[in-house]
Parts: sequence; C-alpha cells; structure tokens
Amino acid sequence: MISLVAGGAGFVGSHLCDRLIADGNDVICLDNLITGRCENIEALTAHPRFTFVSHNIIDDLPSLPRVDRIFHLASPASPRAYQLYPIETMRANSEGTRRLLELAARDGARFVYTSTSEVYGDPLQHPQREDYWGNVNPVGPRSMYDEAKRNGEALIVTYAEARSINTAIARIFNTYGPRMRPDDGRIISNFITQCLRGDALTVHGDGSQTRSFQYVDDLITGLILLAESTSRGPMNLGNPEEYTVLALAQLIRDLTQSRSSIVFEPLPTDDPQQRRPDIGLATRTLEWQPTVSVRDGLQRTIDYYRDNH
Repeated sequence: MISLVAGGAGFVGSHLCDRLIADGNDVICLDNLITGRCENIEALTAHPRFTFVSHNIIDDLPSLPRVDRIFHLASPASPRAYQLYPIETMRANSEGTRRLLELAARDGARFVYTSTSEVYGDPLQHPQREDYWGNVNPVGPRSMYDEAKRNGEALIVTYAEARSINTAIARIFNTYGPRMRPDDGRIISNFITQCLRGDALTVHGDGSQTRSFQYVDDLITGLILLAESTSRGPMNLGNPEEYTVLALAQLIRDLTQSRSSIVFEPLPTDDPQQRRPDIGLATRTLEWQPTVSVRDGLQRTIDYYRDNH
C-alpha cells in the first residue's frame, strides 16, 4: 500500500505519516513547508518506506509512482496562518485539490480530503450534523479558509461523479496535541504557552462561547478508518465534549499549575459562538469515537511544550 500525504510535514499530517508507516504503508510526503516543519518528520526521514518531496501542490505535480491512497491535508489551518497566507490557502484547496484529484483519477486511488468544521460558520444548528449547510460569511476575515474548504468539497463531489473517483470528505473539528506550533494562534496553544511563560491568559468576549477539542491520535484513527471504508462523507470527526472558552482557560491553568491571570478582549469578527460535532455518522459507519479525554490530551500536550519549547 502506497499512501501519498499532501501536507505531511504539518501538525496533523506528520502524525498521519507516523501511523501509516507503523501500519506498514509506503508513504510519500509532499509539503512546501509554509506551515509544516522538517522537525515534525525528522524521525521518519531515514525510514526506507518514507519519502519526502518538497513541493507546492498548486504547481504541476512531480513524477510520482502509482499510489493507492491520497490524503489531502495541504492547507494552512490556523486563523493566524491562513490570514497570513490567504491566497495560498485558497489555491491549495482549489488548484491543489484539482491536481490531486487528477492524480487519483490516474491511479484509481482512494482520495481523502480534510475539510473543516469551519464550513458550518457561526452555526445556527447545535450540535452540527453533516446535513447542515452552515452560516458562513463569504466575504469576512475568515472567508479565505471557510470558502476554500467549501469549494474543495464541491470540487471533490463534482470529480467523484464526473470521473468516478473514490473520494471521502472528513470535516475536522478543533484538534490539538504535540507538534502544534506554539505561535499558531489557536486557543489551546495560546493558553498553554501563556501559562508556561506566566503571561495573562487572553479570553475573547466573556468566555461563554463553546468549543469541542479532540486529541490528534483520535483524529488520525478516524482518518484511517474513513480511508479504509467505502463512505464518501462528509463525515464529522471531533470530540463532542463541549467546553466554554473560560472553562478551558481555567483547566489549562490548573494543569500547568500556573498563576496567570485571565484578561478579556473583544471577540474577533465572525468568531463562532458554539461549535460541537454530532459524530453519530462516524460512530455508526466507522465504529469510531474519541478515546482520549480532554484532560489527558491536554496533559500530554503541556508535557510536549515543556520539553520542546
């Protein structure tokens, strides 16, 4: 089994590469390292079944052997990253998606696309099911990511029907764990780094907005099960355990044994008020559900940050 992982040097992509190698796959990792890091795949580079190719998927793909599975994770994913690279984000999920779909058509490969809970926008349905069409601002400050992923989903459905490609769409909810960049601007990395430095914890709004957080190992299991299934999705992959932002800040402060204060700042534009997945489809179809509790996952992540930053 040869698996191509586009974006394989990123936070999630590198964990996927690890699991695929452990499962006996040959892995080709494509990444242009805009947000990915060589250190994430350093332990794999000497492995005989791992190949790294430095490449931007918006360009013509390099000569590649026939592949059995394609995992498309090649996109900036944190608000700070996709707002820093807005055009690159749009193109990775449009032109890049098209190029990888053409490769899937050439090889008859199973194609798995990592979409996002951001396609639901600031949802009016709670929890969010896959049949919800979302409440998205197409011209807002997050639109370069939200609409890029929605366009990617439309491309995949169109190619699947027109070219008979074996595709699947995963809608990923907030994911955290080791290898998250400490400066990526996401809520868990922000709170952990602030606590470890002794800085004040920055909570936007009054902290009553809710989020759901899944540990990266659970996500990787879900992605592989989806790849091995016949489901096309879209399929939510996330942890339905819901936290207010303020409660999360207090939990991380407790786990780090920090004395950091909490300060409140205005909510960013289009910041969702509620975010929680309905994972009934994944549970029924894949027999999948998260196994790592938020407390345990946060402790592992805190330990990683202490040891590496």
